[in-house]
Amino acid sequence: MKYFLLLSIKMYWLIIPASKRRKCIFKKSCSKYVYEATTNNGIISGLKAFKYRFENCRSGTHFIENPTTGNRQIILPNNQILDENEISERFITKHNIN
Repeated sequence: MKYFLLLSIKMYWLIIPASKRRKCIFKKSCSKYVYEATTNNGIISGLKAFKYRFENCRSGTHFIENPTTGNRQIILPNNQILDENEISERFITKHNIN
């Protein structure tokens, strides 16, 4: 099962050009995150990583600037807060958080 998931991700990387893939809000792409979790920690960890990213990517996110620290952050649908070091530069630039 682990190897099926890893093979599926590799096929996705080969078949779908990077320019056509959905852009991730996270600094590390969702497919890379799931691939690494599966490779390093097994299929259960990989599936949990997939579920987490699927549930928290894009829909329902809110970009904010923390008034106390001045850091740019994203509030995910599960109410987790990500600091700018975890957010894709492209999304920070796109949303022009200052």
